[in-house]
Amino acid sequence: MTTEPLAGVKACVFDAYGTLFDYGSAAARCRDVLGDNLDRLVALWRDKQLQYTWLRAVQGHHADFWQVTGDALDFSLATIGLENAALRDRLMNLYLSLDVFPEVPDMLARLKKAGIQTAILSNGSPAMLKAVVDSARLSSLIDHVLSVEAVGVFKPHAKVYQLAVDRLAVAAANMSFQSSNAWDAYAASAFGMRVVWCNRYGQRREKLPGAPDREIRTLAELPAAIGIA
Repeated sequence: MTTEPLAGVKACVFDAYGTLFDYGSAAARCRDVLGDNLDRLVALWRDKQLQYTWLRAVQGHHADFWQVTGDALDFSLATIGLENAALRDRLMNLYLSLDVFPEVPDMLARLKKAGIQTAILSNGSPAMLKAVVDSARLSSLIDHVLSVEAVGVFKPHAKVYQLAVDRLAVAAANMSFQSSNAWDAYAASAFGMRVVWCNRYGQRREKLPGAPDREIRTLAELPAAIGIA
């Protein structure tokens, strides 16, 4: 990866969970109940959530992300031995108001000021995405909120990335896609998007088709990566 700014970017498209919003913050607010199980639950819940999206996509048994998230939570709580209806309801409700990463509002404002279109492209259902965007007060900074429900299959299917191209009316080569998930970043690159991988979790590079154009550790670095002062 070079360090020269990406040229010709007209739109910035963001993954939601783990990229704009801290998926671990729901469980963090339940530390009083989870105690020493907090980190284990965060990791297992996230892993099963992603696994279920991939498995449902391969099997052709789509269900929206709210159901997938709940199924993954049920599996995780049972695995840890914390099956508790009240805790489950609390965690699911908190998933609708996840913490936004602290650099995100200023970063989005800088993009908007520079005339860059902004969008979310997420596995999340429309209701989930509306709730988390509204909770974080980002609606005025995001031009489009796109859910995979419009195409009926989860990432990394090419139909998902094509959805952003179609809705924003911007060529993939003029679009910068940002994700904290390495597999998502590589898939978007293989599709033909420019990709800035926000590697905030210190993941290793994948052995998959595609290659992110830039790697950053926080979205505060994004404006400079696409040539915005």
